Amino acid sequence: MGAEEYQGQTPLLPGLDSHPRLSDLSSNMVEEFLERRPVPVRWWARLFAWESRVLWLLSGASIVVCLFNYMLTFVSLMFTGHLSALELAGASIASVGIQGLAYGIMLGMASAVQTVCGQAYGAKKYAAMGIICQRAIILHLGAAVILTFLYWYSGPALRAMGQSEDIAETGQIFARGLIPQIYAFALSCPMQRFLQAQNIVNPLAYMAVGVFLLHVLLTWIVVYVLNYGLLGIALTLSLSWWLLVVLNGLYILLSPSCKETWTGLSIKAFKGIWPFLKLTIASAVMLCLEIWYNQGLVLISGLLPNPTISLDSISICMNYLNWDINVMLGLCAAASIRVSNELGAGHPKVTKFSVIVVNTNSILISIVFCAIVLIFRVGLSQLFTTDSEVIEAVSNLTPLLAISVFLNGIQPILSGVAIGSGWQAVVAYVNLACYYIIGLPIGCVLGFKTSLGVAGIWWGMITGVFLQTVTLIILTVRTNWNVEVEKATERLKKSSQEETLDLMAGV
Repeated sequence: MGAEEYQGQTPLLPGLDSHPRLSDLSSNMVEEFLERRPVPVRWWARLFAWESRVLWLLSGASIVVCLFNYMLTFVSLMFTGHLSALELAGASIASVGIQGLAYGIMLGMASAVQTVCGQAYGAKKYAAMGIICQRAIILHLGAAVILTFLYWYSGPALRAMGQSEDIAETGQIFARGLIPQIYAFALSCPMQRFLQAQNIVNPLAYMAVGVFLLHVLLTWIVVYVLNYGLLGIALTLSLSWWLLVVLNGLYILLSPSCKETWTGLSIKAFKGIWPFLKLTIASAVMLCLEIWYNQGLVLISGLLPNPTISLDSISICMNYLNWDINVMLGLCAAASIRVSNELGAGHPKVTKFSVIVVNTNSILISIVFCAIVLIFRVGLSQLFTTDSEVIEAVSNLTPLLAISVFLNGIQPILSGVAIGSGWQAVVAYVNLACYYIIGLPIGCVLGFKTSLGVAGIWWGMITGVFLQTVTLIILTVRTNWNVEVEKATERLKKSSQEETLDLMAGV
């Protein structure tokens, strides 16, 4: 069928043929267009460019937020390294074993806000969003109270992990200085997801960069001018997170962009706590199982026969993988926002198309990152150490790092799709099976019962991630997006502009 014949049968959409700019397109127009058959090949490139543009407007700023929030701790550890090797070891293990645990829980719980607020925003249930955010903050603060005991008694916890007395004691000092940070997490994580669900991402990026620059200055003053040492660094890190909370809160209260979604504190936030708690717990378990998996492998590598080389090599590789993960977390957030918004708006075709586009973008980025890892395999390790044994060990691990980077270009994005769709409970079971029932035992057997050592542990990690990725691909491909739209509609129809009851019925 020629273009003229097709045009004669089906009216063309103005946004695709009359307007030269991608910004003239809207989700409603694209949904209407994708429902038509056949779809002219010449329009697919433009549709792909439109969705990519929307995606990167969201993910670009989200990546900045993830990276600069991560760099707050990264910079703190850099300054700690100038105090002493012992204090660096204690702070590092507390950061991985204690702070990482708490942040994983808070971040996982907050993904429930992405699901419900994103769908509410797509369905134009704006007043419900503020109630959802307040409900999430209540649950986060409850978790923070419980986690406070872990921070305070982190010394015994670190000793139980097999750390020496000196390292555990030093780690406890650092962890106790981070207790105020737990409560900052409890406020910041829901508020950031509340803003992201409304596609408000650029202001979050400006706040993250500004707080990071101030954090570097404050930490320098604490270490080199005031000589407050390790506890001073930890308290400065807590202060920086509280600055983020203040800035996020002021924006929500004062910005015209939030005048419809934030209508003030309400007692309604305490209604429907239990159904929302179920999704929150599922969200926390889903994400924590992923975060703890990587952290657990680092801790396990310290039990190998040559722990110094093993820990140094896997820590260097994991550091680069963490940078890649934070980039992909930005894409994950954008994918979650797009999916939840379009499901809430009743656009199954656009939702499916968005899933395809975000995965294509992430795979292309991962291929570039893989090439960088393989080309600069020696140079990457030399940035951290001059020890020839460690450099050789890192070089031997870089092919495995490249495989992990490639898988990381698919898995977090599919997790973002799951968050946007409200599949957290299902994915939590998938993570448990793939990571801990299959991947972790394989890693331990290969690491301790063969000559592979740390490479064997990493192969176990790859096995778990690969199986989880394949499972999520099958789940996503088999998804009926029309049914998902119906679920989102059912979830939200009990809400109104003035009143929120139970948004999570049926999740």
